[in-house]
Amino acid sequence: MTQQLRWCAGICVFLALLSSPQAGAPPQSAIATAHPLATAAGQDILAAGGNAFDAAVAISAVLAVVEPFSSGLGGGGFWLLYEAGSGRYTMIDGRETAPAAAHRDMYLDKQGKLDTDRSLNGPLAAAIPGLPAALVHLAQHYGKLPLTRSLAPAIAHARDGFAVSRQYQRMANMRQDVFNRWPDSADIFLQDGLAPEAGFRLRQPDLARTLQLLADQGRAGYYEGDVARRLVEGVRADGGIWSLDDLRQYQVKERVPVQGNYQGMTIVSAALPSSGGVTLLETLNILARFDLAKAPGITQKHLVIEALRRAYRDRAQFLGDPDFSTPPLQRLLSPDYAAGLAAGIDRSRATASSRLPPAEPPQQGDHTTHFSLQDAAGNRVAATLSINFAFGAAYVPPGTGVLLNDEMDDFSAQPGAANAYGLVGYDGNAIAAGKRPLSSMAPTMIDGPRGAAILGTPGGSRIISMVLLGVLEYARGGDAAAMVASPRYHHQYLPDEVQYETNGLTPQEIKTLQQLGHTTQDVGRTYGDMQVVVWERKSGRISAASDPRREGLASVR
Repeated sequence: MTQQLRWCAGICVFLALLSSPQAGAPPQSAIATAHPLATAAGQDILAAGGNAFDAAVAISAVLAVVEPFSSGLGGGGFWLLYEAGSGRYTMIDGRETAPAAAHRDMYLDKQGKLDTDRSLNGPLAAAIPGLPAALVHLAQHYGKLPLTRSLAPAIAHARDGFAVSRQYQRMANMRQDVFNRWPDSADIFLQDGLAPEAGFRLRQPDLARTLQLLADQGRAGYYEGDVARRLVEGVRADGGIWSLDDLRQYQVKERVPVQGNYQGMTIVSAALPSSGGVTLLETLNILARFDLAKAPGITQKHLVIEALRRAYRDRAQFLGDPDFSTPPLQRLLSPDYAAGLAAGIDRSRATASSRLPPAEPPQQGDHTTHFSLQDAAGNRVAATLSINFAFGAAYVPPGTGVLLNDEMDDFSAQPGAANAYGLVGYDGNAIAAGKRPLSSMAPTMIDGPRGAAILGTPGGSRIISMVLLGVLEYARGGDAAAMVASPRYHHQYLPDEVQYETNGLTPQEIKTLQQLGHTTQDVGRTYGDMQVVVWERKSGRISAASDPRREGLASVR
């Protein structure tokens, strides 16, 4: 981001804080996470005198243990923070980086075709993890408790084990064949080479030791010394390209979140290299040109789909790591630019994606996780964490317990080629040494006269549309429970189809959308795992809700 854009972003946040009611503190704390053990760990840390940021460390680490198919010490994420004392928003960027030996054509075969097996499975698919460094950064710069205290719940669950759920069983069954390529990995996450039954006690003693070293030594416990050596030796022995320098040189970054306004509310969301915030705000800016409240229900959905189509098109064309390129953020987030896009929307007919300006060169997963929390002082955290595909690369360097990500697939490995989630990209997201892959993660906060909301979800390319629908539900007056339960539909420019979860659209809505020229596709299941906290300032009521589609838990104390 240029100095001018940083200045503009800072002024915008300052003005938003002046106009948004921030005074007072909520009467209680609230946490919503994707797993009951993570929610319990967060409440334990708050009860011990920690703040929301200490609780975020504990929750992130526990999710790394009990949801290995979604996040882990071998992955990364984004933590959107709000400090009640200063009124400051910031984003902790713990996104993974490409190793120094990475290059643009590393996943192309001799015929120049993309080899998706190498970009998804095994150590060559793994970028340098950022989550451990981000936990240390959070504890050192924002927390009140020592890292040893905040990591204690995760260490205990890794050492003593926990009972796996049906969700774990389903995810392990998806990756069973890949795990069995590497016996050391299969021995941890499978039972006799098969996905374990629900109730199986999963113990991870090597991961417990790695977590303990991180707790005792900070980032050096992971990025240097014995753990680093084992990580690199394991990766290189099985065809990867990591080096010790890659680990030593990894840096967490703090970034100014993107922010905008919709119906009198301030929307704060993830900055690049997450495309989530930019694409969300661009979509809201387009929708602001229509009076959705007065439109029939199916017209509302049609307009949302058309707005998403255009914003996702710009995602493919322009967005990437801001340290490697200068995306035109000022234009993409401009209400005037959105007005021009809105003018091209026909209320009575779908716009074929092929009729939009093509995403010319120059150009993640369903198995991510999210949590939302607010402490009694008013500090807030919205965090979305990932290792990309289910169980990441399905590879653990021996002796570490660290399940590696396959985030290299989030790069555009070949111009115009789709990744595992169907997203296309171009030069802005091409592979380069040290670069952070573009993400769809969208941890988001809403602030306005009504109060404050914290939300986010996993879901790969569908994250942005889910968060958008959550924001629209909140704008209609919906509470936390309504936001997480809202039916889901999606469009991402390419493929040119309206995807929807089972029962996400009614039969009549599907018929009408098809009559408008939309192609519709039932994905055959529900998707997402949204976690929401809402504080109603006028009444003082604080509520939390965990997505009813999954196994998470929300708690207010």
